[in-house]
Amino acid sequence: MSQIPNVLSIAGIDPSGGAGVLADVKAISALGGYACGVIAALTAQNTRAVTHIQPISPEFIQAQLQTLFDDVTIHAAKIGMLGQVPVIRVVAESLQKATLPHLVIDPVMVAKSGDMLLEEKAVGEMRDALLPLATLITPNLPEGGVLCEQRAPENLREMRALAEKLRRILNDQGERWVLLKGGHLPGSDTTDLLHNGDVMIELPGQRINTPNTHGTGCTLSAALATLLAKNLPVPDATHQAKAYLVEAIRQADKLSVGTGHGPVHHFHAMWPQ
Repeated sequence: MSQIPNVLSIAGIDPSGGAGVLADVKAISALGGYACGVIAALTAQNTRAVTHIQPISPEFIQAQLQTLFDDVTIHAAKIGMLGQVPVIRVVAESLQKATLPHLVIDPVMVAKSGDMLLEEKAVGEMRDALLPLATLITPNLPEGGVLCEQRAPENLREMRALAEKLRRILNDQGERWVLLKGGHLPGSDTTDLLHNGDVMIELPGQRINTPNTHGTGCTLSAALATLLAKNLPVPDATHQAKAYLVEAIRQADKLSVGTGHGPVHHFHAMWPQ
């Protein structure tokens, strides 16, 4: 692609800037995309807790999407926090009409602080109406377990079985992938699995000793959307997005934001040391 790709984040707002649309804008920008954002939820949160969630009406979310699509060519989108059944429905309906080239879905359910970000009754709607539209979904182990109505995997063998179940949720038309993230595995191993129904790719990783991991899922999915918008194949985009995130975590301690789970360093390769 000769032009700078337009990449859309559909997610919530985190005032501390570590997660949600603000984090996505940083990741998209750092990787060379032009970031657009549709706000799907408002939160009052910091690095320690989510204290309030203010839903946005589905009608206004639809208006944001329609107005954007009427004017701006979107080369890829990522979805984060949606929160409620009506919001999931209106986003799914809008994206079905838009037929974007690439869609990355991070099925956000729980904040790093442990606060719930998705209503329990909305899980089925996400699984049935939204996930089949995705080019790539990026659940962590607890999210993958909830989507398949089972406990979270505790080892690589169980991860492989869950990745196969998750892949069956996706539409079989076109290229569809599952990135099952292993950050919740016990011990120091954080191996991820990338699966498209035919091949299962292991992406090894080791835990980095830092509390500053707020917004890692948001950052990774935004990075993936940006790299897919640049027409990278899914495996190449995944390797590059993970490498970007690992370095953002590794350099997160250079920032001083809050006293809880701080953000990753989205601009680690751009800001002077």
